[in-house]
Amino acid sequence: MIRVAMLSYWHVHAWDYTREAQAHPDTEIVAVWDEIPARGEEAANKLGVPFFSNMDELLAREDIDGVIVDAPSNIHREVMVKAAQAGKHIFTEKVLALTTKEANEIVAAVEEAGVKLTVSLPRLNDSYTTTIQNVLEAGLLGKVTLVRVRLSHNGATANWLPEHFYSLEQCGGGALIDLGCHPMYLTRLFLGEMPVQVQATYGYVTGKDVEDNAVSILTTAGGAIGIVEAGFVNAHSPFAIEIHGTEGTVLYGTPDSKVLVRSNKNGESEWTETVQLDGRSKAFEQWAAHINNGTVATDNIRMAQDLTALMEASNRSVAEKRVVRIEEIR
Repeated sequence: MIRVAMLSYWHVHAWDYTREAQAHPDTEIVAVWDEIPARGEEAANKLGVPFFSNMDELLAREDIDGVIVDAPSNIHREVMVKAAQAGKHIFTEKVLALTTKEANEIVAAVEEAGVKLTVSLPRLNDSYTTTIQNVLEAGLLGKVTLVRVRLSHNGATANWLPEHFYSLEQCGGGALIDLGCHPMYLTRLFLGEMPVQVQATYGYVTGKDVEDNAVSILTTAGGAIGIVEAGFVNAHSPFAIEIHGTEGTVLYGTPDSKVLVRSNKNGESEWTETVQLDGRSKAFEQWAAHINNGTVATDNIRMAQDLTALMEASNRSVAEKRVVRIEEIR
């Protein structure tokens, strides 16, 4: 049994991962730490496990094997480096860190300690993603020239997001770094290579300290363009993917949950719905498997590092009002 401690209930998905840990046959929650003691004590009481006000004391426990990190993004580096140095496996909510420097320090600490790290990038594992990857690998689109992924909700206008999600200090941003993480790593995946430059623009519709409306444009060395869109101010915006290439196009979620393909490669004159493949196991299940099997989440970690770099470049692009080269970040 993998004995897991919850490190903070700051993130909105902390209880989701609590339930996943409770449901998994190989994991159990045995302790809680939170940077806000009252919140941590309440969670620990609900779970019937000890609460630790001192994180170092918790991490020193030999009867704790791993941690689930749902702490504020700006303390991810501190929390995860300490956890790795204490020999604890780490499952964390995205983003891995707010800067590439911090992300690299986390990964270095994980590698040195030999512990297992997995970052929650859930839409990489969904059936539409595996299906679209199959379409791309089959060459039905020819050379990919443009990828656009949009994800938006009305959390700011309907006022259902927690107030601390508008903290620039804790979050490192708003709609893009939170919700836009998903379109960002999907766009990076479908482009097939790391972009070389980023230009972003942010809107502040509700006047928060963080952006609630955002677009980031990614460009690859080969001239392909990625468009990442996210917002907290849209009532009925569907999650949408469109990928265009020299020989065809694939669409998803506009607005139906169907993968539609049209390609010169097979002479299609109409849109054809593609049967969706099975998705991959959930990120938490992958983490437990890596611990049990002694394997490393190589692709997941690389994507998490790329995600941090692209987010950092987007934020810098807005702050400095210019195109940012990825080589400047790394």
